[in-house]
Amino acid sequence: MGSRSSGKSRSATGHTSIKDWPADERPRERLLRLGPQALSDAELVAILIRAGTRDKTALDLARSILAEVKTLRGLATRNARELTRLKGIGNAKAVEVLAALEIGRRIEASEDSTQCIIHNPSDVAHRMIPLLRDRPTEVFYLLALDAKNGLTTELEISRGTLNASLVHPREVYKAAIDNIAASIIVVHNHPSGNPEPSREDIDVTRQLAETGKIVGIPLHDHIIVAGSRYTSLAEKGFI
Repeated sequence: MGSRSSGKSRSATGHTSIKDWPADERPRERLLRLGPQALSDAELVAILIRAGTRDKTALDLARSILAEVKTLRGLATRNARELTRLKGIGNAKAVEVLAALEIGRRIEASEDSTQCIIHNPSDVAHRMIPLLRDRPTEVFYLLALDAKNGLTTELEISRGTLNASLVHPREVYKAAIDNIAASIIVVHNHPSGNPEPSREDIDVTRQLAETGKIVGIPLHDHIIVAGSRYTSLAEKGFI
């Protein structure tokens, strides 16, 4: 007669399924009982990806993913194609992870209640760093302001390496006019982590500033975000 198994039950492939764990050890039940702050990074990722593979539980898979990307910040820098290259991550799991990370970015960047008033470059950085610091490619944003420097519109203009052909003053100011901007600020990121402006950054800034004088919608600043740092081209004297 075969011996009765004890402890956590195992699947035919030899790994323990999370649903067979004691309830107080399962990530979802632990979150409900203790709150999300009590969970490890791996447990939170396991909840997002929901299911493991034939050989790994969702928690094992989450640990493998974090070992590959090093940190949650590393996970946040990956796009869908890069995520699906990780073993055990298909399109569905990648979409769920990316959606959760984007929700976190938007919550951190959003204002709680009253309209966002831009007083200085740090106000712009406070809003835009959460949206841009983990982007793997350059993204160019237009911030449209009203007559009292209140932010009325936040609009992505383009993606890709910044240059005069990619970010043309015509496209930027068309968006500004369409959104009834009294003035504008533009923002883009440097995935390299270096916030210093390139020659292309300076050239584009000067073109936008000159166009703003002609159309009567001044460019107040061009902010470069790099990780958690930023540079104001207005403060550097380029506007």
